[in-house]
Amino acid sequence: MDSGAFPVTIKRREVVAAVLPVQEHWLPMSNLDLLLPPLHFGIFFCYKNIERVSPESMAAVLKKSLAQVLVYFAPFAGEIVANGQGEPEILCNNRGVDFTHAYADVELKHIDFYKPDLSLHAKLVPLHMHALLTVQVTDLKCGGLFIGCTFDHRAADAHSANMFLTAWADIARSNPIKLLPSFRRSLFNPRRPPQPHKSLDELYAPLLQPPTAGNHCLLTSRIYYVQSDEIDRLQSQSSHKGTRKSKIESFSAFLWQTLASAADGSKAVKLGVVVDGRARLGNNKTTSLESYFGNVLSVPYVEASAGELQAAPLKAVADMVSACIATAATAQHFLALIDWVEVRRPKAAVARVYCKDERDEAAVVVSSGQRFPVRMLDFGWGGPDFGSYHFPWGGETGYVMPMPGPHGNGDWVVYMHLKERHLDLLEARAPHVFRPLSRNYLKFE
Repeated sequence: MDSGAFPVTIKRREVVAAVLPVQEHWLPMSNLDLLLPPLHFGIFFCYKNIERVSPESMAAVLKKSLAQVLVYFAPFAGEIVANGQGEPEILCNNRGVDFTHAYADVELKHIDFYKPDLSLHAKLVPLHMHALLTVQVTDLKCGGLFIGCTFDHRAADAHSANMFLTAWADIARSNPIKLLPSFRRSLFNPRRPPQPHKSLDELYAPLLQPPTAGNHCLLTSRIYYVQSDEIDRLQSQSSHKGTRKSKIESFSAFLWQTLASAADGSKAVKLGVVVDGRARLGNNKTTSLESYFGNVLSVPYVEASAGELQAAPLKAVADMVSACIATAATAQHFLALIDWVEVRRPKAAVARVYCKDERDEAAVVVSSGQRFPVRMLDFGWGGPDFGSYHFPWGGETGYVMPMPGPHGNGDWVVYMHLKERHLDLLEARAPHVFRPLSRNYLKFE
């Protein structure tokens, strides 16, 4: 059977609102939120045979605890509405979350996670409809369970989504929420007068046309696993002069160089790296941003010709990646970015790496998912056996998200959204690194 040919039957569609009345209020977007176009990212996690709990009972637990957690995460039960200046704001009106309970006539071991466009997209990971959060709970033929969630990126980044998911699981098990969200937008107020830095003009640009989320004509999604010894080897090859590169820097350098390996030497290859500003801006107990709900991201990028990348040793490429990240890894960068947006409002802007030039060989953004809390997503029947992000965002800029593997042995699972020829290139040039995610590896036999 074709891995994506299984039927999915909708058992029930409904809207789940917060269990307690929520005072209707507006939550403005911070200047960092305003850098996100209308994009939606998916997160999914699945459980093997759950014999002691019926499908209807599991759906009831998930729905009840969702209604309870929305009391604390009111924005996810709201909607995004344009204000008088045409900018998006969140109306926290308890409209609710779009919630679907479905049945898929397939066993977990027969779902092809390597090619999620065919097996997961719009089948087990729901398309965004109207709500800021869309949830689909799917019973599987084998007695397993699949939970897919789609988030509006304008309201939340991956850190915020992770915080929500762990709180949802805590409530499902009748435990207190470990980290209550903060919505203090004043933490990101611009300075008076604003002090934007001219260098930001090289990293951000006016948003002329939003990308079309879910456009599959240009890019393809695949999921790989990378063994821990390969990650260690890349880190060793990237480090020199007594400085040890991080694993994400080393991996990004290798990816960047490999994408350039078969290109015309004059073509440009761009690499962006998502930097979370929470640790940079919240550097003491009074301004901790660990619990902040929203987007606190910057996407610096570096560009080089394919010929330059082909000729350089990996450690030199890793130095370029480190220098790129360093430009955004300071509080001053984020304060200047907040001010940069302020002086251009209400005109929308976006990271330049998303604006791929037709003459470029490739442009790709790497975002670390190492804090993806898969093992904490226990709703009362044990933690998931596997989980991943799914982010087919459209446009021509690729997206790569490495996250912890399911076996706790240091392996990575890597979601990749690139042109098909680039994915084929990675598999051909580095099959020892990029191994297609298989049911054998996941132990779904």
